[in-house]
Amino acid sequence: MPCSQARGSQHDHGMQIDQLMTRALVTCHPGDRLDRAVQLMWDHDIGCVLVTGLDGRLVGIVTDRDACIAAWTQGLALDRIAVQDAMARSVWSCGPSQDVHALEQVMRVHQIRRVPVVDALGIPIGIVSLNDLARAARSSPDAAINQREVERTLAAISMPRHSA
Repeated sequence: MPCSQARGSQHDHGMQIDQLMTRALVTCHPGDRLDRAVQLMWDHDIGCVLVTGLDGRLVGIVTDRDACIAAWTQGLALDRIAVQDAMARSVWSCGPSQDVHALEQVMRVHQIRRVPVVDALGIPIGIVSLNDLARAARSSPDAAINQREVERTLAAISMPRHSA
């Protein structure tokens, strides 16, 4: 689902996602083994890999946590688990020209740390993480990204999803 559903932020400073996103992407395919995805995360010092179909479109995302949980719940080694059996299939994504505040709202509401950026065809062209927002807020001379808003986003993402 596109993050355009979260449009209408009352804090529109005009910074677009393409000014913030990381363009170097690491991807794998649903049929790849999970050990390959984890190796990519290790090699690139990242916490997730985007999963694309044969047509290049985004079909999922797999995180380091997804890999750990899949191995533990299935009782199998990573080389015996397909990425499609561990990945999240419901992925929120944004377009490159959308406002950063819409992205922050999606992250808060859905408690997600990373949002893929896709083109009009659904092909990944970048990714924005909570870390990207924090770094931009720290170095933003014109306060296009507000530190308090990033703190608010982190707090919302970190809230327990279920009461104990």
